[in-house]
Amino acid sequence: MNLNQLLRYDLSLLICLHVLIEECNVTRAAQRLNLSQSAVSKNLAKLRTQFDDPLFNRTSRGLHPTPKAISLKAGLKNLLGHIEGLTVTDEFSPATSDRRFHFALVESAYPLLLPRFLSEILDAAPSITLDTEAWGPHTFDAMARGDVDFGITGKDLNPADAMLTLMPPKGIIYEELYQDQQRVIVRKDHPILSADWNMDIYLKQRHVQVRCDGSDRWLLDYKLAERGLERDIAMYVPDFNSAASLCTHTDLVFTAPSHFAYSVAKQLDMMVLTLPEPLPPMAYTLFWHQSRQSDPGHHWLRELIISRCRHMTEIAAAEENR
Repeated sequence: MNLNQLLRYDLSLLICLHVLIEECNVTRAAQRLNLSQSAVSKNLAKLRTQFDDPLFNRTSRGLHPTPKAISLKAGLKNLLGHIEGLTVTDEFSPATSDRRFHFALVESAYPLLLPRFLSEILDAAPSITLDTEAWGPHTFDAMARGDVDFGITGKDLNPADAMLTLMPPKGIIYEELYQDQQRVIVRKDHPILSADWNMDIYLKQRHVQVRCDGSDRWLLDYKLAERGLERDIAMYVPDFNSAASLCTHTDLVFTAPSHFAYSVAKQLDMMVLTLPEPLPPMAYTLFWHQSRQSDPGHHWLRELIISRCRHMTEIAAAEENR
């Protein structure tokens, strides 16, 4: 270990660089650091000298990190995380914490799951920040790097099916939050409403499909393929609301989780049909990396989320059977 080399770097400057890389904005970085904008600008000047790189270029949209700054991002995150781990106590006080928790969420989790726990989190911890992004194909990698604290997306309950759709890598821990079934959404005057509803009719329709987790295929498509069948996908879209909206003025049909289907059908005055042949249920699942398992703040937040979602499956089943 080269102590002389390490002594050249001021920890406060590295923290400032970490926040600047996250925010790409001097004003917002200053607010998070409780510093003046001029102090952050002076820190940035020192950092540029230390790293012999501009680190950021100014654009019309704010600061844009240089390749050097981007290369430092993961290392800074891990370094500061390790330092925080050395100094953190065995207790977490939600009322006084100003931590920032990063979530990666599948789109349908926003209306379905967040209302179950968001208000309680913000009431109990008024100074924490929840930073969300879309769940994607690289989310597990981001958890391993420490860039994402929690992820929520759908996971198939049958292990053989999960191998086809979503199998968490080593080091990822998960907990089931809510089980759901697939439903079919169509406009109210769709021609299929006056026809016999069966798998043949379903497969003859033109479908709109949401690209989830970077994949064009859902468990439904794998199950159909096992029987030599496939849907006619007319259009791929990036989100659930767009898919449902397209069905309001076309003959497209959209297959989606039941909670989302019933919610959007009420908003857009549409019809919801059960699948002609049922699929095994999927489960909205909370994921996190094992490196966060003993973190007191992380433990508090995940236990609150899990406890508030625990009874959703039974409640949803009762509502659907009314």
